[in-house]
Amino acid sequence: MNLNSRIMNRKILLFLVLANVLMLVRAQESERQNAIYLNSADLLFSDKPGLSIGGYGEVHYNQPLVGNQFDLGTLDLHRMVVFLGYNFTSRTQFVSEIEFEYAKELWVEQMFLQHKLNKFVSLRAGLLLIPMGIINEYHEPVSFNGVERPVIDNRIAPTTWREIGIGLAGNILPVKTKYQLYLVNGFNGFDAGAGLFSGSKALREGRQKGSKAYITSPAYSGKLEFYGIMNLNIGLSGYIGNSQSRLLAKVNKDSVSLVNRADSSIVGISMIGLDARYSVNGIKLTGQLYYTSISNTEQYNVFTASNGKNNDLGSAMIGYYAEIGYNVLRPFTGVRQELMPFIRVEAYNTHHRVKGPVQKNKSYNNQIITTGLTFKLTKGAVIKADIQFAKSETEEKFNKVFNAGFGIMF
Repeated sequence: MNLNSRIMNRKILLFLVLANVLMLVRAQESERQNAIYLNSADLLFSDKPGLSIGGYGEVHYNQPLVGNQFDLGTLDLHRMVVFLGYNFTSRTQFVSEIEFEYAKELWVEQMFLQHKLNKFVSLRAGLLLIPMGIINEYHEPVSFNGVERPVIDNRIAPTTWREIGIGLAGNILPVKTKYQLYLVNGFNGFDAGAGLFSGSKALREGRQKGSKAYITSPAYSGKLEFYGIMNLNIGLSGYIGNSQSRLLAKVNKDSVSLVNRADSSIVGISMIGLDARYSVNGIKLTGQLYYTSISNTEQYNVFTASNGKNNDLGSAMIGYYAEIGYNVLRPFTGVRQELMPFIRVEAYNTHHRVKGPVQKNKSYNNQIITTGLTFKLTKGAVIKADIQFAKSETEEKFNKVFNAGFGIMF
């Protein structure tokens, strides 16, 4: 091969390399976007007056894997949800979420009226989702990997967590930040002569869910979502308030003994959440942290034990996870489906700290590893399968469960 031919071949090779680099850069630029996430309720809002309808649902199969032993699998129509909204005008809007769980239970998960004061501020009132973490607001099955929701969104933040309240929501466009600030009723901590909080179930039994809820003192919740960095969404959420107690019903404020007795059934709850979502070039990274500090647990545990229930509520709880997934179908031009292998490493401890006579229970300190596949048939339909490995500090081996199911959202 002569010199001119070699030079020409090198020019062609250089041209092809530059062309591929340029195509890659353009592909990356096309994926550079502000990471603003919308849930089903957000999608119902419209500037055009009229009725809006949406929904989601999921069916699950859970099969424990217990060595050389048969065990019963569970088939469950886990939930079917219908969203009904009405846009009275471009400024006044209504949203409701009606959920059937386990093919038999009926709940209203949110129902609120929104009025836009201006393009930055909206007033909301009704049954509101507490804006804590990711899943409590973005819990549609097409929005997360894994058949089941992350465990910390059950054990630490009691998803689906909703209470009746009023507040503000909006988007500060100059700093690319969404915000929510709510005044709501708090957890029910003492009812029917017993405490509802414990180390095993944490705060979950205290959700009032808008069902004949009562209030003795308000709680405050809020969240900021920053999306000013391309493809990245960072959330900071918080909740603070005292639990409610039926013992305060018709108590004379001058009766020191009765007031002190009621105070022993109340705890102060401060929860903070930090989350991050990053997606680019088929890679999806998600991370989340919850930390909860609880005051007056020593008195609470002693008092509830004297009322016939041996509560062991911790004074601090923590939970976190990190997850990575990759869409292996992304390199194939023209393929609209997504197939995402993923792995999520998770941990939580409802006895991160304890006070008084309560001793740390090592079975409340848990690790979970979930790995599997998420196959998106189209934008609103997904098939999932995974294996979940879980164990507490008291166990030597992981307990294994195979999960499969499908989900839809429209």
